[in-house]
Amino acid sequence: MLNLSQNGCSVWVASGNELLLTPTAVALGKFDGVHLGHQRVIQPVLQPNRSGQTGEEYGNAPLAPSPSAAPQERIYSTVVTFRPHPQEFFTGQPRTWLTPLDEKVQQLRSLGVDQLVLLPFDKELTALSPEDFVEKILVQQLHCQQISVGQDFCFGKQRRGTAKDLELIAAKYHIPVTIVPLQTSQGQFIEDINCGHFESLEDAPISTSLIRQALETGDIKTANRFLGRPYTLIGVVVEGEQLGRTIGFPTANLELPKDKFVPCRGVYAVRVKILGETPDANVKSEMLGVMNIGNRPTVNGTYSSVEVHLLDWSGDLYGKQLAVQLIEFLRPEQKFPSLDALKEQIQQDCIVARQVLMRI
Repeated sequence: MLNLSQNGCSVWVASGNELLLTPTAVALGKFDGVHLGHQRVIQPVLQPNRSGQTGEEYGNAPLAPSPSAAPQERIYSTVVTFRPHPQEFFTGQPRTWLTPLDEKVQQLRSLGVDQLVLLPFDKELTALSPEDFVEKILVQQLHCQQISVGQDFCFGKQRRGTAKDLELIAAKYHIPVTIVPLQTSQGQFIEDINCGHFESLEDAPISTSLIRQALETGDIKTANRFLGRPYTLIGVVVEGEQLGRTIGFPTANLELPKDKFVPCRGVYAVRVKILGETPDANVKSEMLGVMNIGNRPTVNGTYSSVEVHLLDWSGDLYGKQLAVQLIEFLRPEQKFPSLDALKEQIQQDCIVARQVLMRI
């Protein structure tokens, strides 16, 4: 178990059943991205004064402590998810995340979650029937008092259990369940979860897969709208080949976590923050920049890199951790006939990026 704290706020991260904070109010799901749909599932289990929302807005009874909860006993808001990702377990292929663990903890902390529980997704877990999952995991281990899930949640052996099944099984233990409908980025409810055709992304329910799809095609605006915040790459500045300096555009070469999902190759307008720095009146808290993701074909690059050029800023960034917010996709990566042509294009990219970022 880890205790990740910042500014006096903590999120307990547990990967086993020891030292769990109990009793719990549980939000169940994979929660990769902690996007707007995930946030709606998490909201009902937060402490009353943090959330301001209950299950009533979703057409369910408000979540109240079950009769088995002791009077005045604190109930810990808990997000329960799986590690590794179920897809990784079944395919044997590594999967990248929109929010690797550190980022997920940061997002959950900002929502007011007390605890993140990482259930080991293994043969033992996948063999549990829906009834056993509720009894052994939610009741016996987590001492669960209330539950929130998305409308499309499935669980238990061969994903046989549905959200409605969970509601019926949990009722045997007097545990209330809120089932949160799928919603679009426009706030519309999706009644038919089996409907696979939508006129546009705006009509489709918010999902991790659609966010990944948007990022893969450079549709940053849609991805950010579904997330409810800019998609962010967090990494440490490491030494690169320093080719940018030779043409007047020094870049910070970012080393990202290996399990971080990287968007499509190309050039982006970005906002950049230096993390872990003591506030300094002489240093901007947020800077504008241009980021390139790709192989740098003009200089015969042989590996993919993430490089950021900061506008109106100079200094030593080696070893510092940067948070790079993707605001807009400017153009795909391309090969230029000469370094002069590349330099001219980068100058144009900087002009366009500045216009985009200042407008926003």
